[in-house]
Amino acid sequence: MLSKHVIEDVLAAALTTGGDFSEIFIEDRFTNNLTLQSGKIETALSGRDFGVGIRVFKGLRSIYAYTTDSSREGLLKAAANAAQAIKGETAARLAPFVSQAAYSIHPIQIMPRDVGKSRKAEMLHNAFGMTKNYHSSISQVTVRYMDEEQNVLIANSEGTFTEDKRVRSRLAIQAVAVRGNQMELGFYGPGAHQGFEFFENLNLGHYTSEAARIAVTKLDAIPCPSGKFPVIIDNEFGGVIFHEACGHGLEATAVAKDTSVFANRIGERVAPEIVSYIDDGTLQNEWGSINIDDEGEKARKNILIENGILKGYLIDKFNGRRMGMASTGSGRRESFRFAPTSRMTNTYIAPGNSSPEEILSNTEHGIYAKYMGGGQVNPATGDYNFAVLEAFEVKNGKLGRPLKGATLIGNGPKTLQMVDMVGNNLSHGAGMCGSQSGSIPVNVGQPTIRVSEITVGGTKGE
Repeated sequence: MLSKHVIEDVLAAALTTGGDFSEIFIEDRFTNNLTLQSGKIETALSGRDFGVGIRVFKGLRSIYAYTTDSSREGLLKAAANAAQAIKGETAARLAPFVSQAAYSIHPIQIMPRDVGKSRKAEMLHNAFGMTKNYHSSISQVTVRYMDEEQNVLIANSEGTFTEDKRVRSRLAIQAVAVRGNQMELGFYGPGAHQGFEFFENLNLGHYTSEAARIAVTKLDAIPCPSGKFPVIIDNEFGGVIFHEACGHGLEATAVAKDTSVFANRIGERVAPEIVSYIDDGTLQNEWGSINIDDEGEKARKNILIENGILKGYLIDKFNGRRMGMASTGSGRRESFRFAPTSRMTNTYIAPGNSSPEEILSNTEHGIYAKYMGGGQVNPATGDYNFAVLEAFEVKNGKLGRPLKGATLIGNGPKTLQMVDMVGNNLSHGAGMCGSQSGSIPVNVGQPTIRVSEITVGGTKGE
Protein backbone atom coordinates (compact mmCIF):
# COMPACT_ATOMS: atom_id res chain seq x y z
CA MET A 1 0.00 0.00 0.00
CA LEU A 2 3.01 2.23 0.72
CA SER A 3 6.70 1.39 0.42
CA LYS A 4 8.61 0.39 3.53
CA HIS A 5 11.03 3.25 2.97
CA VAL A 6 8.22 5.83 3.08
CA ILE A 7 6.70 4.18 6.16
CA GLU A 8 10.07 4.21 7.96
CA ASP A 9 10.51 7.90 7.14
CA VAL A 10 7.03 8.73 8.46
CA LEU A 11 7.56 6.77 11.69
CA ALA A 12 10.92 8.46 12.22
CA ALA A 13 9.45 11.92 11.55
CA ALA A 14 6.80 11.31 14.20
CA LEU A 15 9.56 10.68 16.78
CA THR A 16 11.78 13.71 16.05
CA THR A 17 10.56 15.76 19.02
CA GLY A 18 11.11 13.03 21.60
CA GLY A 19 8.31 10.50 21.22
CA ASP A 20 8.95 6.97 22.46
CA PHE A 21 6.52 5.16 20.12
CA SER A 22 5.07 5.88 16.69
CA GLU A 23 2.55 4.01 14.55
CA ILE A 24 1.04 4.26 11.09
CA PHE A 25 -2.35 2.83 10.09
CA ILE A 26 -3.12 2.73 6.36
CA GLU A 27 -6.64 1.87 5.23
CA ASP A 28 -8.25 1.23 1.83
CA ARG A 29 -11.95 0.39 2.20
CA PHE A 30 -14.59 -0.59 -0.39
CA THR A 31 -18.30 -0.63 0.53
CA ASN A 32 -21.56 -1.61 -1.15
CA ASN A 33 -25.04 -0.86 0.18
CA LEU A 34 -28.41 -1.69 -1.39
CA THR A 35 -31.87 -0.99 0.04
CA LEU A 36 -35.10 -2.54 -1.21
CA GLN A 37 -38.43 -1.12 -0.11
CA SER A 38 -41.96 -1.67 -1.43
CA GLY A 39 -40.54 -4.25 -3.82
CA LYS A 40 -38.13 -1.80 -5.48
CA ILE A 41 -34.43 -1.05 -5.12
CA GLU A 42 -34.46 2.42 -3.56
CA THR A 43 -30.71 2.93 -3.11
CA ALA A 44 -27.58 1.31 -4.54
CA LEU A 45 -24.43 2.96 -3.25
CA SER A 46 -20.80 1.97 -3.66
CA GLY A 47 -17.83 3.79 -2.19
CA ARG A 48 -14.10 3.77 -1.55
CA ASP A 49 -12.36 5.43 1.38
CA PHE A 50 -8.58 5.73 1.69
CA GLY A 51 -6.56 7.38 4.43
CA VAL A 52 -3.70 7.17 6.88
CA GLY A 53 -3.58 7.60 10.66
CA ILE A 54 -0.39 8.47 12.54
CA ARG A 55 0.01 8.11 16.30
CA VAL A 56 2.79 9.12 18.71
CA PHE A 57 3.29 8.22 22.38
CA LYS A 58 5.42 9.88 24.99
CA GLY A 59 4.95 8.16 28.32
CA LEU A 60 1.27 8.51 29.13
CA ARG A 61 0.58 11.05 26.40
CA SER A 62 -0.89 10.05 23.04
CA ILE A 63 -1.23 12.23 19.92
CA TYR A 64 -3.20 11.20 16.84
CA ALA A 65 -3.39 12.72 13.37
CA TYR A 66 -4.88 11.49 10.10
CA THR A 67 -4.80 12.49 6.45
CA THR A 68 -6.16 11.46 3.06
CA ASP A 69 -2.97 12.73 1.39
CA SER A 70 -0.87 9.60 0.87
CA SER A 71 2.03 11.36 -0.86
CA ARG A 72 5.38 11.21 0.91
CA GLU A 73 5.27 14.96 1.51
CA GLY A 74 1.70 14.83 2.84
CA LEU A 75 2.49 12.00 5.24
CA LEU A 76 5.66 13.63 6.53
CA LYS A 77 3.72 16.83 7.15
CA ALA A 78 1.03 14.94 9.13
CA ALA A 79 3.74 13.15 11.15
CA ALA A 80 5.53 16.43 11.88
CA ASN A 81 2.27 18.04 13.01
CA ALA A 82 1.61 15.16 15.40
CA ALA A 83 5.18 15.34 16.70
CA GLN A 84 4.82 19.03 17.57
CA ALA A 85 2.62 18.10 20.53
CA ILE A 86 5.39 15.95 21.99
CA LYS A 87 8.36 17.45 23.81
CA GLY A 88 11.02 15.07 25.02
CA GLU A 89 14.74 14.93 25.45
CA THR A 90 15.56 11.83 23.43
CA ALA A 91 13.64 10.32 20.54
CA ALA A 92 13.20 6.56 20.36
CA ARG A 93 14.94 4.66 17.60
CA LEU A 94 13.07 2.59 15.04
CA ALA A 95 13.37 -1.15 15.47
CA PRO A 96 13.89 -3.17 12.26
CA PHE A 97 10.61 -4.27 10.73
CA VAL A 98 9.58 -7.86 11.38
CA SER A 99 7.06 -8.60 8.66
CA GLN A 100 4.25 -10.94 9.63
CA ALA A 101 3.09 -13.42 7.03
CA ALA A 102 -0.51 -13.30 5.88
CA TYR A 103 -2.53 -14.36 8.89
CA SER A 104 -6.13 -15.23 8.07
CA ILE A 105 -8.26 -17.39 10.33
CA HIS A 106 -11.45 -16.33 8.57
CA PRO A 107 -11.42 -17.79 5.03
CA ILE A 108 -13.20 -15.78 2.32
CA GLN A 109 -14.57 -17.78 -0.61
CA ILE A 110 -16.33 -15.20 -2.80
CA MET A 111 -15.14 -11.60 -2.80
CA PRO A 112 -18.22 -9.35 -2.86
CA ARG A 113 -16.59 -7.05 -5.42
CA ASP A 114 -16.63 -9.99 -7.85
CA VAL A 115 -20.42 -10.32 -7.62
CA GLY A 116 -22.67 -8.18 -9.81
CA LYS A 117 -25.34 -5.92 -8.36
CA SER A 118 -28.07 -7.85 -10.21
CA ARG A 119 -27.20 -10.99 -8.23
CA LYS A 120 -27.32 -9.04 -4.98
CA ALA A 121 -30.62 -7.42 -5.96
CA GLU A 122 -32.11 -10.84 -6.73
CA MET A 123 -31.32 -11.97 -3.19
CA LEU A 124 -33.01 -8.86 -1.80
CA HIS A 125 -36.13 -9.49 -3.86
CA ASN A 126 -36.26 -13.07 -2.57
CA ALA A 127 -35.98 -11.85 1.02
CA PHE A 128 -38.67 -9.24 0.40
CA GLY A 129 -41.10 -11.81 -1.04
CA MET A 130 -40.58 -14.29 1.80
CA THR A 131 -41.15 -11.61 4.43
CA LYS A 132 -44.14 -9.99 2.72
CA ASN A 133 -45.89 -13.33 2.14
CA TYR A 134 -45.51 -14.49 5.74
CA HIS A 135 -48.87 -13.04 6.79
CA SER A 136 -51.57 -10.81 5.35
CA SER A 137 -50.95 -8.21 8.09
CA ILE A 138 -47.40 -7.49 6.85
CA SER A 139 -47.83 -4.12 5.15
CA GLN A 140 -44.26 -2.97 4.64
CA VAL A 141 -40.89 -4.66 4.25
CA THR A 142 -37.45 -3.08 4.03
CA VAL A 143 -34.39 -5.21 3.22
CA ARG A 144 -30.86 -3.83 3.34
CA TYR A 145 -27.70 -5.41 1.95
CA MET A 146 -24.18 -4.47 3.01
CA ASP A 147 -20.72 -5.72 2.13
CA GLU A 148 -17.33 -4.21 2.79
CA GLU A 149 -13.69 -5.01 2.12
CA GLN A 150 -11.20 -3.25 4.36
CA ASN A 151 -7.50 -3.53 3.55
CA VAL A 152 -5.10 -2.27 6.23
CA LEU A 153 -1.37 -1.98 6.80
CA ILE A 154 -0.11 -1.38 10.32
CA ALA A 155 3.51 -0.59 11.20
CA ASN A 156 5.15 0.88 14.28
CA SER A 157 8.48 1.91 15.71
CA GLU A 158 8.74 -1.35 17.69
CA GLY A 159 9.14 -3.33 14.45
CA THR A 160 5.57 -4.39 13.73
CA PHE A 161 4.78 -4.54 10.02
CA THR A 162 1.62 -6.40 9.08
CA GLU A 163 -1.25 -6.29 6.60
CA ASP A 164 -4.80 -7.59 6.78
CA LYS A 165 -7.88 -7.95 4.61
CA ARG A 166 -11.25 -7.82 6.40
CA VAL A 167 -14.40 -8.79 4.47
CA ARG A 168 -17.84 -8.53 6.05
CA SER A 169 -21.38 -9.07 4.81
CA ARG A 170 -24.72 -8.33 6.43
CA LEU A 171 -28.44 -8.47 5.70
CA ALA A 172 -31.05 -6.45 7.62
CA ILE A 173 -34.75 -7.30 7.39
CA GLN A 174 -37.44 -5.04 8.81
CA ALA A 175 -41.14 -5.96 8.74
CA VAL A 176 -44.14 -3.84 9.70
CA ALA A 177 -47.44 -5.50 10.65
CA VAL A 178 -50.65 -3.49 10.73
CA ARG A 179 -54.08 -4.13 12.20
CA GLY A 180 -56.44 -1.17 12.17
CA ASN A 181 -54.59 1.72 13.78
CA GLN A 182 -52.02 -0.58 15.39
CA MET A 183 -48.57 -0.89 13.84
CA GLU A 184 -45.81 -3.24 15.06
CA LEU A 185 -42.21 -3.73 14.00
CA GLY A 186 -40.05 -6.84 13.60
CA PHE A 187 -36.34 -6.92 12.77
CA TYR A 188 -33.47 -9.36 12.15
CA GLY A 189 -29.95 -8.49 11.00
CA PRO A 190 -27.56 -11.45 10.56
CA GLY A 191 -23.96 -10.79 9.53
CA ALA A 192 -20.58 -12.51 9.25
CA HIS A 193 -16.87 -11.99 8.60
CA GLN A 194 -17.40 -13.62 5.19
CA GLY A 195 -17.77 -12.79 1.53
CA PHE A 196 -20.82 -13.32 -0.67
CA GLU A 197 -20.87 -16.99 0.34
CA PHE A 198 -22.56 -15.74 3.51
CA PHE A 199 -25.68 -14.89 1.52
CA GLU A 200 -25.53 -18.09 -0.52
CA ASN A 201 -25.41 -20.24 2.63
CA LEU A 202 -27.83 -18.12 4.66
CA ASN A 203 -31.08 -19.73 5.80
CA LEU A 204 -33.05 -16.86 4.31
CA GLY A 205 -36.41 -18.41 5.19
CA HIS A 206 -35.55 -18.48 8.89
CA TYR A 207 -34.51 -14.83 9.15
CA THR A 208 -37.32 -13.46 7.01
CA SER A 209 -39.89 -15.51 8.92
CA GLU A 210 -38.54 -14.37 12.28
CA ALA A 211 -38.60 -10.69 11.32
CA ALA A 212 -42.21 -11.06 10.14
CA ARG A 213 -43.26 -13.30 13.03
CA ILE A 214 -42.05 -10.79 15.63
CA ALA A 215 -44.14 -8.04 14.05
CA VAL A 216 -47.25 -10.21 13.70
CA THR A 217 -46.97 -11.64 17.23
CA LYS A 218 -46.83 -8.16 18.75
CA LEU A 219 -50.25 -7.34 17.25
CA ASP A 220 -51.78 -9.61 19.92
CA ALA A 221 -49.58 -8.40 22.78
CA ILE A 222 -51.09 -7.15 26.01
CA PRO A 223 -49.55 -4.37 28.16
CA CYS A 224 -46.60 -5.57 30.21
CA PRO A 225 -47.00 -5.39 34.00
CA SER A 226 -44.57 -3.34 36.08
CA GLY A 227 -42.64 -4.64 39.06
CA LYS A 228 -39.75 -6.88 40.06
CA PHE A 229 -39.82 -10.31 38.41
CA PRO A 230 -37.64 -13.25 37.53
CA VAL A 231 -36.65 -12.65 33.89
CA ILE A 232 -35.64 -15.29 31.36
CA ILE A 233 -33.48 -13.74 28.64
CA ASP A 234 -33.27 -15.79 25.45
CA ASN A 235 -30.00 -16.63 23.73
CA GLU A 236 -28.26 -14.74 20.93
CA PHE A 237 -29.03 -10.98 20.98
CA GLY A 238 -30.15 -11.21 24.60
CA GLY A 239 -26.44 -10.85 25.30
CA VAL A 240 -26.64 -7.15 24.45
CA ILE A 241 -27.48 -6.33 28.09
CA PHE A 242 -24.19 -7.74 29.37
CA HIS A 243 -22.28 -6.35 26.39
CA GLU A 244 -23.42 -2.85 27.32
CA ALA A 245 -23.72 -3.03 31.10
CA CYS A 246 -20.68 -5.24 31.81
CA GLY A 247 -18.56 -5.58 28.67
CA HIS A 248 -17.79 -1.87 28.35
CA GLY A 249 -16.85 -1.83 32.03
CA LEU A 250 -14.20 -4.48 31.31
CA GLU A 251 -12.53 -2.42 28.58
CA ALA A 252 -9.28 -0.72 29.56
CA THR A 253 -10.70 2.54 28.18
CA ALA A 254 -12.69 2.76 31.43
CA VAL A 255 -10.61 0.54 33.72
CA ALA A 256 -7.37 2.50 33.22
CA LYS A 257 -9.09 5.69 34.37
CA ASP A 258 -10.78 4.00 37.36
CA THR A 259 -14.16 4.91 35.89
CA SER A 260 -15.35 1.29 35.81
CA VAL A 261 -17.03 -0.64 38.60
CA PHE A 262 -14.68 -3.51 37.69
CA ALA A 263 -11.44 -1.54 38.12
CA ASN A 264 -8.82 -3.07 40.46
CA ARG A 265 -10.93 -6.15 41.11
CA ILE A 266 -9.05 -8.98 39.37
CA GLY A 267 -9.36 -12.12 41.46
CA GLU A 268 -12.63 -11.04 43.07
CA ARG A 269 -15.96 -12.83 42.69
CA VAL A 270 -18.18 -10.67 40.51
CA ALA A 271 -20.74 -13.29 39.41
CA PRO A 272 -22.11 -16.69 40.45
CA GLU A 273 -19.96 -19.74 39.77
CA ILE A 274 -22.16 -20.71 36.81
CA VAL A 275 -21.18 -17.54 34.90
CA SER A 276 -18.13 -17.26 32.66
CA TYR A 277 -17.78 -14.24 30.36
CA ILE A 278 -15.52 -14.38 27.30
CA ASP A 279 -14.40 -12.16 24.43
CA ASP A 280 -13.10 -14.20 21.51
CA GLY A 281 -12.02 -12.59 18.24
CA THR A 282 -10.88 -15.95 16.84
CA LEU A 283 -14.36 -17.49 16.34
CA GLN A 284 -14.21 -18.45 12.70
CA ASN A 285 -16.04 -16.06 10.37
CA GLU A 286 -18.20 -14.52 13.07
CA TRP A 287 -19.34 -10.92 12.50
CA GLY A 288 -17.17 -9.48 15.29
CA SER A 289 -14.11 -11.64 14.58
CA ILE A 290 -10.71 -10.28 13.59
CA ASN A 291 -7.42 -11.68 12.29
CA ILE A 292 -5.43 -8.92 13.95
CA ASP A 293 -6.58 -5.88 15.89
CA ASP A 294 -6.04 -2.33 14.64
CA GLU A 295 -2.67 -2.14 16.38
CA GLY A 296 -1.31 -5.25 14.63
CA GLU A 297 -1.80 -7.68 17.53
CA LYS A 298 -3.13 -11.15 16.73
CA ALA A 299 -6.70 -11.97 17.68
CA ARG A 300 -7.14 -14.10 20.76
CA LYS A 301 -9.62 -15.56 23.21
CA ASN A 302 -9.77 -13.46 26.37
CA ILE A 303 -11.44 -14.98 29.41
CA LEU A 304 -12.77 -12.03 31.39
CA ILE A 305 -14.80 -13.82 34.07
CA GLU A 306 -14.22 -17.51 34.83
CA ASN A 307 -16.67 -19.34 37.08
CA GLY A 308 -17.66 -16.01 38.58
CA ILE A 309 -14.11 -14.74 39.23
CA LEU A 310 -12.83 -11.65 37.41
CA LYS A 311 -9.76 -12.78 35.45
CA GLY A 312 -8.85 -9.92 33.15
CA TYR A 313 -9.68 -6.93 30.99
CA LEU A 314 -9.68 -6.00 27.31
CA ILE A 315 -6.51 -3.94 26.81
CA ASP A 316 -5.06 -1.81 23.99
CA LYS A 317 -1.47 -0.58 23.80
CA PHE A 318 -1.91 2.90 25.24
CA ASN A 319 -4.20 1.97 28.12
CA GLY A 320 -1.91 -0.98 28.75
CA ARG A 321 0.80 1.57 29.54
CA ARG A 322 -1.45 3.24 32.08
CA MET A 323 -2.24 -0.11 33.72
CA GLY A 324 1.20 -1.70 33.44
CA MET A 325 -0.36 -4.59 31.50
CA ALA A 326 0.17 -6.05 28.02
CA SER A 327 -2.23 -5.68 25.10
CA THR A 328 -4.86 -8.40 24.76
CA GLY A 329 -5.34 -7.82 21.02
CA SER A 330 -8.29 -5.54 21.72
CA GLY A 331 -7.25 -2.26 20.04
CA ARG A 332 -9.97 -1.44 17.51
CA ARG A 333 -11.20 1.56 15.53
CA GLU A 334 -13.88 2.38 12.99
CA SER A 335 -11.44 3.75 10.40
CA PHE A 336 -8.23 5.74 9.92
CA ARG A 337 -10.12 8.77 11.27
CA PHE A 338 -10.05 7.33 14.80
CA ALA A 339 -7.28 6.42 17.20
CA PRO A 340 -7.73 2.85 18.47
CA THR A 341 -8.78 1.96 21.98
CA SER A 342 -9.86 -1.19 23.81
CA ARG A 343 -13.03 -2.69 22.31
CA MET A 344 -14.94 -5.96 22.27
CA THR A 345 -15.11 -8.49 19.39
CA ASN A 346 -17.42 -11.48 20.06
CA THR A 347 -18.40 -11.21 23.73
CA TYR A 348 -20.60 -13.84 25.31
CA ILE A 349 -21.67 -15.75 28.41
CA ALA A 350 -20.39 -19.31 28.10
CA PRO A 351 -22.97 -22.13 27.96
CA GLY A 352 -24.09 -23.85 31.13
CA ASN A 353 -25.80 -27.15 31.89
CA SER A 354 -29.51 -26.27 31.88
CA SER A 355 -31.73 -26.72 28.87
CA PRO A 356 -34.02 -23.84 27.84
CA GLU A 357 -36.97 -26.10 28.69
CA GLU A 358 -35.64 -26.65 32.22
CA ILE A 359 -35.21 -22.93 32.76
CA LEU A 360 -38.77 -22.23 31.65
CA SER A 361 -40.36 -25.08 33.60
CA ASN A 362 -38.53 -23.99 36.77
CA THR A 363 -39.91 -20.46 36.56
CA GLU A 364 -43.34 -20.22 38.18
CA HIS A 365 -43.98 -16.67 37.07
CA GLY A 366 -42.01 -13.88 35.40
CA ILE A 367 -41.10 -12.34 32.06
CA TYR A 368 -39.55 -14.04 29.04
CA ALA A 369 -37.48 -11.61 26.96
CA LYS A 370 -37.05 -13.24 23.57
CA TYR A 371 -35.48 -10.38 21.62
CA MET A 372 -33.89 -7.26 23.07
CA GLY A 373 -34.28 -3.80 21.59
CA GLY A 374 -32.28 -0.63 22.13
CA GLY A 375 -31.20 0.76 25.46
CA GLN A 376 -29.08 3.16 27.47
CA VAL A 377 -26.22 2.43 29.86
CA ASN A 378 -24.11 4.54 32.21
CA PRO A 379 -20.66 2.96 31.70
CA ALA A 380 -19.32 4.31 34.99
CA THR A 381 -22.01 2.64 37.10
CA GLY A 382 -23.41 -0.10 34.84
CA ASP A 383 -26.97 1.20 35.29
CA TYR A 384 -29.05 0.26 32.25
CA ASN A 385 -32.48 0.66 30.72
CA PHE A 386 -33.36 -1.67 27.82
CA ALA A 387 -36.50 -2.02 25.73
CA VAL A 388 -37.58 -5.58 24.92
CA LEU A 389 -38.45 -6.08 21.26
CA GLU A 390 -40.46 -9.23 21.95
CA ALA A 391 -41.59 -10.48 25.38
CA PHE A 392 -43.99 -13.02 26.88
CA GLU A 393 -45.45 -13.61 30.29
CA VAL A 394 -44.40 -16.76 32.16
CA LYS A 395 -47.02 -18.57 34.24
CA ASN A 396 -46.66 -21.93 35.95
CA GLY A 397 -43.51 -22.77 34.00
CA LYS A 398 -45.03 -22.09 30.59
CA LEU A 399 -45.03 -19.26 28.08
CA GLY A 400 -48.17 -17.15 28.22
CA ARG A 401 -49.39 -14.18 26.25
CA PRO A 402 -47.10 -11.82 24.32
CA LEU A 403 -46.37 -8.53 26.07
CA LYS A 404 -45.77 -5.03 24.79
CA GLY A 405 -44.04 -2.06 26.37
CA ALA A 406 -41.61 -4.17 28.40
CA THR A 407 -38.45 -2.43 29.66
CA LEU A 408 -35.69 -3.96 31.76
CA ILE A 409 -34.17 -1.58 34.32
CA GLY A 410 -31.19 -2.44 36.48
CA ASN A 411 -27.47 -2.43 37.13
CA GLY A 412 -25.19 -4.65 35.05
CA PRO A 413 -22.84 -5.89 37.79
CA LYS A 414 -25.80 -6.52 40.13
CA THR A 415 -27.77 -8.28 37.40
CA LEU A 416 -24.74 -10.44 36.71
CA GLN A 417 -24.75 -11.48 40.38
CA MET A 418 -28.38 -12.59 40.13
CA VAL A 419 -28.00 -14.98 37.20
CA ASP A 420 -29.22 -18.26 38.72
CA MET A 421 -29.64 -20.52 35.65
CA VAL A 422 -27.52 -20.73 32.49
CA GLY A 423 -28.67 -22.66 29.43
CA ASN A 424 -26.77 -24.88 27.03
CA ASN A 425 -27.87 -23.17 23.79
CA LEU A 426 -25.20 -20.52 23.15
CA SER A 427 -25.82 -18.38 20.08
CA HIS A 428 -24.46 -15.08 18.76
CA GLY A 429 -26.11 -11.98 17.32
CA ALA A 430 -24.53 -9.38 15.03
CA GLY A 431 -24.56 -5.69 15.86
CA MET A 432 -22.65 -2.42 15.75
CA CYS A 433 -21.03 -0.93 18.85
CA GLY A 434 -20.27 2.75 19.26
CA SER A 435 -17.59 4.16 21.55
CA GLN A 436 -14.79 6.71 21.46
CA SER A 437 -13.00 4.95 18.58
CA GLY A 438 -16.13 4.93 16.43
CA SER A 439 -18.66 2.30 15.38
CA ILE A 440 -17.34 -1.25 14.90
CA PRO A 441 -18.88 -4.68 14.16
CA VAL A 442 -19.31 -6.88 17.24
CA ASN A 443 -21.17 -10.02 18.21
CA VAL A 444 -23.14 -10.28 21.43
CA GLY A 445 -24.06 -13.71 22.69
CA GLN A 446 -25.25 -15.97 25.43
CA PRO A 447 -27.31 -19.09 26.03
CA THR A 448 -30.74 -18.69 27.56
CA ILE A 449 -30.28 -17.40 31.11
CA ARG A 450 -32.50 -16.63 34.07
CA VAL A 451 -32.01 -13.63 36.33
CA SER A 452 -33.74 -14.11 39.69
CA GLU A 453 -35.00 -10.51 39.74
CA ILE A 454 -35.01 -7.50 37.43
CA THR A 455 -37.15 -4.38 37.66
CA VAL A 456 -39.54 -4.48 34.72
CA GLY A 457 -41.09 -1.25 33.50
CA GLY A 458 -44.39 -1.79 31.72
CA THR A 459 -47.50 0.09 30.72
CA LYS A 460 -49.60 -0.59 33.80
CA GLY A 461 -49.26 -1.70 37.41
CA GLU A 462 -50.12 -5.20 38.51
